[in-house]
Amino acid sequence: MKKFINLFDFKQKVNYRTEVLAGLTVALALIPEAVAFAMIAGLSPLTGLYAAFVMGLITSIFGGRPGMISGATGAVAVVVAALAVSHGVEYVFATVVLAGILQVLAGVLKLGKLIRLVPHSVIFGFVNGLAIIIFMSQLDQFKTVNEAGELVWMTGNSLYILLGLVLVTMLIIWGLPKLTKVFPSSLAAILAIFGLVTFLNIDTKTVGDIASINGGFPPFHIPMVPFTWEAIMLIFPYAAIMAGVGLIESLLTLNIVDEITETRGHGNRECVAQGSANILSGFFSGMGGCAMIGQSLINVSSGARARLSGIIAAVMLLVFVMFAADIIELLPMAALTGVMIMVAIGTFEWASLRTFRRMPKSDVLVMVLVTFVTVVLHNLALAVLVGVIISALVFAWDNAKRIRARKFVDDKGTKHYEIYGPLFFGSVAAFNEKFDVLGDPDDVVIDFSESRIVDMSGIEAVNRLTERYLKQGKKLHLRHLSRDCRQLLRNADEIIEVNILEDPTYKVAVDR
Repeated sequence: MKKFINLFDFKQKVNYRTEVLAGLTVALALIPEAVAFAMIAGLSPLTGLYAAFVMGLITSIFGGRPGMISGATGAVAVVVAALAVSHGVEYVFATVVLAGILQVLAGVLKLGKLIRLVPHSVIFGFVNGLAIIIFMSQLDQFKTVNEAGELVWMTGNSLYILLGLVLVTMLIIWGLPKLTKVFPSSLAAILAIFGLVTFLNIDTKTVGDIASINGGFPPFHIPMVPFTWEAIMLIFPYAAIMAGVGLIESLLTLNIVDEITETRGHGNRECVAQGSANILSGFFSGMGGCAMIGQSLINVSSGARARLSGIIAAVMLLVFVMFAADIIELLPMAALTGVMIMVAIGTFEWASLRTFRRMPKSDVLVMVLVTFVTVVLHNLALAVLVGVIISALVFAWDNAKRIRARKFVDDKGTKHYEIYGPLFFGSVAAFNEKFDVLGDPDDVVIDFSESRIVDMSGIEAVNRLTERYLKQGKKLHLRHLSRDCRQLLRNADEIIEVNILEDPTYKVAVDR
């Protein structure tokens, strides 16, 4: 029973009024986003709304981060867009189910901890890029379709009205918390603009101008895809990319919310929850999704800290679709645009710009590059992967230069090499240059007490060095070498002299 209680965080102190109001705010903000992402993927608006409901509800109940919001996202929409055009919506549903299965497997195998390998500079770049994408996506609201059917920038009174309403929305969100925090500023701004437009009968773009959100309960539907090897191989690449993108974005969002709330989420649990939600989304006519940093920040900035807000957001979204579509379609897009622009401003890590001069140049390069790839390619997984690879290469290069050797000859004429720094593929060349095989005396001691052999390249370097000394008829002693390394050295029995009590134990990465 205690495990059941802990699963849903019922022991957590909950401010019910704050959670309900925050959830209502998020529900309103989810609607245009879900519709827009569904249309990007070439799907019906309801597929995005159903995905937002299922993803939001399941991850709010079972996810690893209370307060985090999931739903249909642009990252997933971009992945499935080509599949939707070429093979239809049924293949999209099947892909979502398969992606969910892969995500559940990632959680069961505890791969969520791999997010620890993402450096802070990559997170900065990811967040900044995402903030720019959120902002740029709102610029579409300032465009209209002309008589030729082309999308052009608004002009005249329609533009001035929209700009004015957006600025008033942003002003309310910025100023209200300075007066009171009793009511979420984002929800207050939405309601105020809605009331202003309705009372003054202002002609401006509304949610209904984008698409109708009227629908019923998400219908259960088994994807009508042939269960054949060819069909699986067709959707598997899309599913794998979708699973990877979804987990990366979700786990990075989890880390960001962790920092804001100064609490700690559970990555592996989030992986399982995301996967389960995608599986159900595919079976309930949804396009799938992942965590949404924008809506998560709206939720957290509104004061939500428990699971209730996410549950309320998902349930209210479904209520809007089933019973209040006519009212919700009257919401001014200016209010929702203003909310999302403020989210973009709050998401951007402005502190990262002030630390440019104090950060290592390599970190600045990684941050800028990740931001660039995120904005230009809209491929969050690729951006993070590029950042991690470059950071790893820079780390390897820096550590390769740190290996050094202290040399001296004792009273008995034995030459000692005390090695400092890690021995791995990057430092092998510098390690070999430390030794004078031909000029050394007959007895040589290499002490690894201040060094670690990290990988197979380091082991092979030691093997080759021992062979060079043996060919010259010289006796080599390797001290303070771990048992893992000794077992992999070909001439271990002849050359190793160690003090077992001082011998360190650490694992060497080998391919067996």
